[in-house]
Order: sequence, then structure tokens, then C-alpha cells
Amino acid sequence: MYYAIVAEDKENSLNKRLEVRPDHLARLEQLKEHGKLLLAGPCPAIDSSDPGPAGFTGSLIIAEFDSLEEAKSWADADPYMQGGVYKSVTVKPFKKVLP
Repeated sequence: MYYAIVAEDKENSLNKRLEVRPDHLARLEQLKEHGKLLLAGPCPAIDSSDPGPAGFTGSLIIAEFDSLEEAKSWADADPYMQGGVYKSVTVKPFKKVLP
């Protein structure tokens, strides 16, 4: 089943985000290589695909896991969580309907 991982960044966490981004992306690439990643990306703090110093307010990841517990465990181990970027993370089941 798919799970939505919705994360909210701490204020002023852009520098931390940039520091651990390579490790964060490597974990997402692993999900992608195993055919489990539906989508992933950040939420810009302003209406721009490149928000510059305004940074981001969080992230959305939708990926396939065997259980809610596995999805939560994966999210807890994310470098953004471990590196102090995320203030909070919500993980919940997601049912893909379209496209």
C-alpha cells in the first residue's frame, strides 16, 4: 500500500536541509530503484519552483511500504528528521486513484 509522508520544516532550517540533502535524496533513490516511490518533493515557502533563501516549508513523499509501521520507521530514519530539518512528520495510508 502507498503511504503519504507529510513533513513540516522547522523555521530557518534551510542550511540544515542543504547539508543533509544528498543523504535524503540517496534514500529516495533507493525507493525509486525498488519501484516503490510514487512521488517526492519539497514545498517551497514562496510561489516559486526555486525559492532561494526563502527556503521550504516541508516535504511530501508518497511511497509503497508493507505496513504503516514500516512507513513510519522509514520516515523516522530520514536524514531530514535526524538532521533537525523536520519539525513534524505525519504518515498515513494513501490510495492512488488518478492518473
